[in-house]
Amino acid sequence: MENEKIDIGKIANHWISRSDADFETMNNLMKSKDFHWALFIGHLVIERLLKAMVVQKTAAHAPLTHDLRRLAMLSGLTLEDEYKSWLDTISTFNINARYDDYKQDFYKKCTPEFSITWFTNIKTLRTWIKAKL
Repeated sequence: MENEKIDIGKIANHWISRSDADFETMNNLMKSKDFHWALFIGHLVIERLLKAMVVQKTAAHAPLTHDLRRLAMLSGLTLEDEYKSWLDTISTFNINARYDDYKQDFYKKCTPEFSITWFTNIKTLRTWIKAKL
């Protein structure tokens, strides 16, 4: 399987189209004030775009990881410190919304102000990454 030739464009486009669909879902969840789920989906928006970049750069399948900073490194992106920090925080949304141990604290953290700030940061990162694809 390691020597299997993959269709880079098809796989990258799959990740991009899934990210775009997730972006719509994130927007809808923000409108309905389901902030914790919106931010969880926001993590997927960024993860999938980074996976598309990894596929384009490496000509191989993206690794099975949710660590956004690691995916960014594998993609070859040069990140400013602010974006590195954002990726680290957004990566926590995956864990915090998913696992019961963290959910209650995350629900409390997801005030409208917090959520709008991170929604905006996710949109900013999405635009920046898409421009690099």
